[in-house]
Amino acid sequence: MPRQFRPLSWRVVWIAALALALGALVALVARLLTALIGLVTNLAFHGRWSTAFGSPEGHHLGAWVIVVPALGGLVVGAMARWGSRAIRGHGIPEAMEQVLLNESRIPPRMTWLKPVSSAIAIGTGGPFGAEGPIIATGGALGSLLGQSLHVTADERKVLLAAGAAAGMAAVFSAPVSSVLLALELLLFERRARSLIPVALAAALGTGVRYVLEGNEPMFPMPAVATPTLLALAVYTAMGLLTGAVSVGVTRLTYAIEDAFEKLPVHWMWWPALGGLAVGAVGYAMPATLGVGYGNIAAVLGGQLALGSMAALCLLKLLSWSVALGSGTSGGTLAPLFTVGGALGGVLGAACAGWAPWLQVDPHVAALACMAAMFAGASRAFLTSVVFAFETTQQPHGLLPLLAACAAAYLVSGLMMRHTIMTEKIARRGVRVPAEYAADHLERISVGEACSRTVVSLRAAQRLGEVRAWLAQENPANRHQGFPVLDEAGRLLGVVTRRDLLAAGADEAAGVGALLRRPPLVVREDHSLREAADHMVEADVGRLVVVGGDGRMVGILTRGDLLAAHARRLREAREASRHLGRRGAA
Repeated sequence: MPRQFRPLSWRVVWIAALALALGALVALVARLLTALIGLVTNLAFHGRWSTAFGSPEGHHLGAWVIVVPALGGLVVGAMARWGSRAIRGHGIPEAMEQVLLNESRIPPRMTWLKPVSSAIAIGTGGPFGAEGPIIATGGALGSLLGQSLHVTADERKVLLAAGAAAGMAAVFSAPVSSVLLALELLLFERRARSLIPVALAAALGTGVRYVLEGNEPMFPMPAVATPTLLALAVYTAMGLLTGAVSVGVTRLTYAIEDAFEKLPVHWMWWPALGGLAVGAVGYAMPATLGVGYGNIAAVLGGQLALGSMAALCLLKLLSWSVALGSGTSGGTLAPLFTVGGALGGVLGAACAGWAPWLQVDPHVAALACMAAMFAGASRAFLTSVVFAFETTQQPHGLLPLLAACAAAYLVSGLMMRHTIMTEKIARRGVRVPAEYAADHLERISVGEACSRTVVSLRAAQRLGEVRAWLAQENPANRHQGFPVLDEAGRLLGVVTRRDLLAAGADEAAGVGALLRRPPLVVREDHSLREAADHMVEADVGRLVVVGGDGRMVGILTRGDLLAAHARRLREAREASRHLGRRGAA
């Protein structure tokens, strides 16, 4: 009889301890990655040996700046061809694919190939954020740890998600949104055994960042006031617009990727070609080069003029979409935040200048659209809301964030089947869970679903007699399995129709001689999920149901499990009105 479900076991303590160690390690790796990006940036654009994390702006290369991202793309293309093709892209879709198809086993070489290739791509002007590569690297380290120890595939998935969450938390000082990102994009579940280790890893990753870099918000902005009801309606409308734009951004990115697929050159050269476009845009507007965290802070702080924000929005989108479509290595979070924030800044400034009676704060508009862009493109709704709050520490921005992100989520879900995170792997035939709901089988007890009218056989009955009975036209003998009882009515086992009709059996023998193993049973208070798991583990199609006294009260079959879903389908599909009917109480 299977054990009752328990949300936690002592095994979680061991996985949580591993996650804590992993969180500290990944936080240090994040520090090393940002230092490496700074080193490449300083060497490529300023000709100095320094690991200070800065921007390519202020360089004196002139038109030669067009060549620098192309050279970086050439190196990344070579690393992808002779190292691992998996370093191409921003890393999260590849991690999702390993979770869904490969039991969370990421090749060990990804623990150094991904950060090095990303540092080269970003450091030479690639318009990406450092968070995508460190999320991928943290996930690879978690997977490597899980592959080197005796753990289950589920536990390895938890370690992968813990490493990814710790990486994001260490970059942005955003532990809660990092946990939410792991839940929404990597774990595909919300269970205590996975949530606790991931949360501890993210908390420690943030703590290490506090020690190394301080606890100031990632994107400081002026304090904002509580929005009025009219302003909240405007922010919601901005969220709707941003959601539509996020769909366009996703489609543009994959359209560019499809265009590169049609080029008559090997894919190794695509990042270099994309780098030429990045360099050309960077020559026109140097702010589009590199990670652009300063751009986000400038937009949220109101330090850019209307024209500058409009140019940043369009040119950053162009540079990033071409670079990502070319298959180079980099992240998506910072570029999407930059484009969304600049779009919101433009909309907010326009409302404040042309319709001041709307009481729209341009800072809040930029914040809301920044988060809404990511919510629409990735559908990581809760991640987007909490991330914007944690990185700015503006509590009065929560309400506009919630409204704008929900609106963007709605528009994106109606207009686009897949997201910027899932489109790539969906094209390869990977089915990605889009919604997380409570297990319907867990809500129903075996006693509710089992058949109470059970046709049983006696162990002493002759096989020939039973075969003659099976040959008759009788609804009672059409079952595929029959419990076998002794003379006292105690359950001995279950015999199948195939066993009863097997050739070569002695018809003079009793039915009890056909029993091969003890009976497999469940109690009435077990859930259908537990019963289904028991069926799978035992490779049987039916279970005997027993009461509290151990005596048989029914039988549960695969058909009963399928029939239990009828209520779920009815609740989801059938619309009805209950109030207002004649005779309603």
